[in-house]
Amino acid sequence: MALQAGIVGLPNVGKSTLFNAVSNSAKAQASNYRFCTIEPNVGQVDVPDERLAKLAELVVPDRIVPTSFEFVDIAGLVKGASKGEGLGNKFLANIREVDAIVHVIRCFEDENILRDEGDINPIADKEIIDTELQLKDMDSVEKKLQRVEKMLKAGDPKIKRAHEVLNECLRHLGEGKNIRGLKLEGEDREAIADIFLLTDKPVLYVANVDEAALLTGNKYSDALVKAANEEGAQVIVMNNSIEAQISELESAEDKELFFAEYGLTEPGLNRLIRSTYKLLNLITYFTAGVQEVRAWTIHRGWKAPQAASVIHTDFEKGFIKAEVIAYNDYVQYKTEAACRESGKLRIEGKEYIVQDGDVMHFRFNV
Repeated sequence: MALQAGIVGLPNVGKSTLFNAVSNSAKAQASNYRFCTIEPNVGQVDVPDERLAKLAELVVPDRIVPTSFEFVDIAGLVKGASKGEGLGNKFLANIREVDAIVHVIRCFEDENILRDEGDINPIADKEIIDTELQLKDMDSVEKKLQRVEKMLKAGDPKIKRAHEVLNECLRHLGEGKNIRGLKLEGEDREAIADIFLLTDKPVLYVANVDEAALLTGNKYSDALVKAANEEGAQVIVMNNSIEAQISELESAEDKELFFAEYGLTEPGLNRLIRSTYKLLNLITYFTAGVQEVRAWTIHRGWKAPQAASVIHTDFEKGFIKAEVIAYNDYVQYKTEAACRESGKLRIEGKEYIVQDGDVMHFRFNV
């Protein structure tokens, strides 16, 4: 699954520094001037999962393959981006292509880092981004409304409902609210599916704090948490500079010493990945054999044939059945053979909904 989370925010809030912290395949240039990031940097990040290591310990495969996720470092946005100010058009086009938004907000004071927006104010910064995305979405909704209105005379009830949904979206945006707050489903969601609204994307916030507030947060991050709670979003408090330093350490021993120095138990990457998974409603299943133990990412609620498709499309086309062992059962009985003998290996058909942690083997015929 080629899923992407776009890292966004105003200029000089720590986006590229965060990207450096979480990316294991690319390093963005983090500099103290606007629009340092012009073309989006893309970094692939392995998803940390203790279950994968445990399965590998039991199976002893030739290789271990974690599932991965892409983070995209997108150019800093300024007020007026919806009208093309700064790199607005490119910024908004890049956001349209990602599956979720990681919004980095500055929650620290430092007179050496440029800031044109005045005093540190995370709520105002959040609203600048929200407003620009809402204005762009209003433009998209209005254009589709014009097309739909021309088809109303035909009397198609589906078109009539689409017209109602679009007007509801327009009113919602006009009140300074994001489309994701409407929680559209079914045919109502279909009414906007083809215009890829920016404020419909799930979002989480990263409060980039100074070192002193790394463990406790501060008044700025507290204000952001309060605002995020009101819209049902999550905030991760972290110091992006420290996380970037951790990512550059190669040995586990050095990382442990670093964690101890700052009172950390794990890198912010782990929390960010878990939160992004939760944001996109993703789960992981595993395949385990002597050649490889591998993690696969799917959407929660997917049935077995859909889950098989992420390995190869032929697996879905020719799906016959799935052999399934729950992760906890696999760990308890230690081998596939022991699970089979104990009745813990189940045969599931096309309607089986895959559960997080399932260890699976697919039978197919094409």
